[in-house]
Amino acid sequence: MQGAPGANAAAGTSAPGASERATTSAPVTVMPPATLMPPRDLSGPEALYGAPVARSLAAVPDNDIPASVAALATGLKAVTSVADGKAGAPRWSVRLRISPTCQVPGVRAFLVHKRLSTLGTLVDLRPPLEELKAGRIPDGYIQVDVETGVGEAGIQTALRNVAEVEVVSVAPSVPEPPALPVAVPTSDAARANADAGSRTVRVRTELLDYFLDTVGELMLATARLREVGKVLPENTRPALEEGVYRLHTLVKDLHDKVMSARMTPLSLITDRLPRAARDLARRKEREVELVITGAEIELDRAILDELADPLLHLLRNCIDHGLESPEERAAAKKAARGRVTVTVRRARDRVIIDIEDDGRGMDPARLKASALKRGLITEDAAQRLSDRDAFLLSCLPGVSTAKDITDISGRGVGMDAVKRVVESVGGTLEIDSERGRGTVFTLRLPLTVAVVHLLLVEVGEEVFGLPIAKVVGATEADPQALSKSRETALLPHGNGLLPVHALEVLLGVPAAPKPGFRPFVVMEGDAGTGKVALAVDRLLGQEEVVLKPLSRPLDLLPGLSGVTILGSGRPVFILDVPRLLTA
Repeated sequence: MQGAPGANAAAGTSAPGASERATTSAPVTVMPPATLMPPRDLSGPEALYGAPVARSLAAVPDNDIPASVAALATGLKAVTSVADGKAGAPRWSVRLRISPTCQVPGVRAFLVHKRLSTLGTLVDLRPPLEELKAGRIPDGYIQVDVETGVGEAGIQTALRNVAEVEVVSVAPSVPEPPALPVAVPTSDAARANADAGSRTVRVRTELLDYFLDTVGELMLATARLREVGKVLPENTRPALEEGVYRLHTLVKDLHDKVMSARMTPLSLITDRLPRAARDLARRKEREVELVITGAEIELDRAILDELADPLLHLLRNCIDHGLESPEERAAAKKAARGRVTVTVRRARDRVIIDIEDDGRGMDPARLKASALKRGLITEDAAQRLSDRDAFLLSCLPGVSTAKDITDISGRGVGMDAVKRVVESVGGTLEIDSERGRGTVFTLRLPLTVAVVHLLLVEVGEEVFGLPIAKVVGATEADPQALSKSRETALLPHGNGLLPVHALEVLLGVPAAPKPGFRPFVVMEGDAGTGKVALAVDRLLGQEEVVLKPLSRPLDLLPGLSGVTILGSGRPVFILDVPRLLTA
């Protein structure tokens, strides 16, 4: 008991002056990283409460720091020096200007980007690369910083042969110092300002439609100004062309902003599919797994409103007639649970939706037989059809391979409506299937229905527009030299023959016959006809136009899908070739 106070003094208190001596004579304590410390037993109370650790800290001298810690500090200094810009190639600021009369500013800008990329690393490109590819270049100026060792002469040489591009300046660039961290305000007023910056406003879709129509009229007016400028004297034309180019850039940017406000994620309609799949599986007494990917991709709200019913019908087809019963799946050595996959992906200016099942697949021979039985195709047409084209026969009214047509769906019952809706918004429907493996329905849709690309053709004295998405190609041939089958001319194309239809006959347009060669446009027809060739008088070129809906009574005419106005002020009807052929 007498030794206890001394022990407590040694453990808990120090003699006078001991603290000062420890402060002046003890080396600086450095704690090695945990990964470099030797393992020790933590079972004893001393280790848990830290007394031995404290003693070891006081005893570690400077020269016992592990070598790996010193190496780590050296490495951090090297990384810091590189980040501070002490290493690397010089940076040059390059400013360029694309000619206002350039017809393809996006191509010239991308060529500049490619040339500079070969010299070094591009930094701070304005406008961004996606804007350059789209040709949206305000005032025609491009600003970019490039880190390269070739110097000003090398940059000038690389850009010297790029047509319609002027190098405004090339100068050394000093990178901006990194911004110092700023403390985030936590006051109520600061939080209110932050909330105000992220506020949104609800806008009626009718108002967005009005904005879109107005921007479309501005685009037409801009095209009209461009046409007027072509007849002006040469000396006054450049100033007008530069102003029109600037106006076109602003209107195009405004159009893109309005369109972005109309874009809506596909999840708006795909979120309804899981419940529908569960209800259908319960009614059919099947196990179904539904997988949806890419639902965050956005489409024009006008297209989404039309797609809700077609997607639901395709899902019903997959579950009701695509997937087998549990007994059939067990006999085919498949998993008891059927799988339906909805995949959405973006491909440039198109959105592609795949609806796939792992069921029994479709039989092209039975589809051909069903279409022949109903007189929808001929024997010759059935023999010429490939399996991929035969699958599209299910989109003809009444054609089905289902043994029993239920109240849920039938392979072919309603598929004609699905195809019609998809094509009405400027999209296409493709079907691919393999017996015993499953079926894939592919919907290729445009991002918007407001702006379409047309191939303009002339028949007689009239001009018509054909959707580029439906055009396969164009060729020239002598109509008198074409072979015929049952009074129908046949045009050689690829490895087959295509039926020829004179567009003036289909439309009832007076046109005087012209001897010699004549242009033919190869188009995608209906499922029963396949590709067809349209005879026209002249090809006028491609045009990006604003689509206008038809009003009564023009919307009742078969073969017309819309109307637009060219820059010359001339109205042009847009043709629906499949409906025109069946009218």
